Amino acid sequence: MKVWIPHPAGLNLVGELPPDVTVEVAETADRLPSAPADVRFWVPPFLSGSDATALLHQLPDLEAVQLLSAGADAWVGRMPQGVTLCDARGVHDPSTAEWVVTAILAQLRAFGAFARAQAQRRWAYDGNAPTDELTGKRVLIVGAGSIGTAVRDRLAPFEVSFTLVARTARPEQGVHAVAELPRLLPGADVVVVLVPLTDQTRGLIDEDFLAAMPDGALLVNAARGPVARTEALVAELATGRISAALDVTDPEPLPADSPLWTMPNVLLTPHVAGSVRGLLPRAYRLVGDQVRRFVAGQPLINTVVDGY
Repeated sequence: MKVWIPHPAGLNLVGELPPDVTVEVAETADRLPSAPADVRFWVPPFLSGSDATALLHQLPDLEAVQLLSAGADAWVGRMPQGVTLCDARGVHDPSTAEWVVTAILAQLRAFGAFARAQAQRRWAYDGNAPTDELTGKRVLIVGAGSIGTAVRDRLAPFEVSFTLVARTARPEQGVHAVAELPRLLPGADVVVVLVPLTDQTRGLIDEDFLAAMPDGALLVNAARGPVARTEALVAELATGRISAALDVTDPEPLPADSPLWTMPNVLLTPHVAGSVRGLLPRAYRLVGDQVRRFVAGQPLINTVVDGY
């Protein structure tokens, strides 16, 4: 059987595989390494969009797709019958959690303002100090999965208090349901959104969500751009009442004429939370493990059900 992966480096990172497995590098859909017959396990390029799914129907023997992203929204509903879809749950926990903590600290400690002042060679103490601080903040994490847990663990030393929210409540773990957000949002200083993009979460951050956040609160979106309604986000942030740190936008790339670029209360990064040097070693450890499971007839992990 053949396994297609998107990175040449992956050939040395997957570990030892059964002798009847041939691993080939398929970096793009228009540069395939061989005929598609007998490709039973495919790893698409990282962050590939819905256009990459067209290759699904050119692989007649395909049985499993292993994504390198934690989100599977571009692939859900497009899988041929009998093909198992798996995401990279766990691979991006450290990097995304690091981004969230960095973004929170950068916004609360006014690093954006200081960076702009540095570019102007201006000593900007007056007007920026004293800054806000993370210590003592009330943090609401919307999306209590593995990344949400990693964020909580990394924020804990900052002496913050937590409220976690998931699709359904888990009272024994202290996790609230999404339906409780109208009651929970007014009590949060920092709101971190980490939910997958599904029909239920699309547009979750809307006018009502933003209006429920208290004055001075910080919104952190490390989920997917369409989880927020862009018009509502722009309108609320334009008032200066709240601030935001955004690694994702809708659309992506963000158009040059978007008001978000120039708002002083907005920190923008170009969907880089998971793009770190440690990504490939972690990702291909998962790929190798999954291929070995597949060959042995064992159940795959991280299977996507109900959109995530």
